Amino acid sequence: QVQLIESGGGSVQAGDSLRLSCTASGRTFINTYPMAWFRQAPGKDREFVATIQWNRDQWYANSVKGRFTISRFDAKNTSTLYLQMNALQSEDTAVYYCAARINTHSSSDVRDYNYWGQGTQVTVSS
Repeated sequence: QVQLIESGGGSVQAGDSLRLSCTASGRTFINTYPMAWFRQAPGKDREFVATIQWNRDQWYANSVKGRFTISRFDAKNTSTLYLQMNALQSEDTAVYYCAARINTHSSSDVRDYNYWGQGTQVTVSS
């Protein structure tokens, strides 16, 4: 069973930066799975933020493009996913979730991901 453990959330002021981390383990070839960040604000659906494939191809939601950077470090049977968030805005306030997909290709659809972390809260005050 794959385990995804997130860390790095917190409360910051608008314009500040945060870096989220997610460690994935528990399955052979986890380091080949596409991984992604999603977020969910109160009263809203979970939405796509960014995704990265094993070959480092990346895609971003328009709302975060130019401010957020996704990256990953792969080791044997583990992967660590990062999300560097700069120029944070109050609209970025949400619970951020790490996700992994049993596939070779990334997706921005929440339904395509097989494994999820527990979420980490990011609060941005203006």
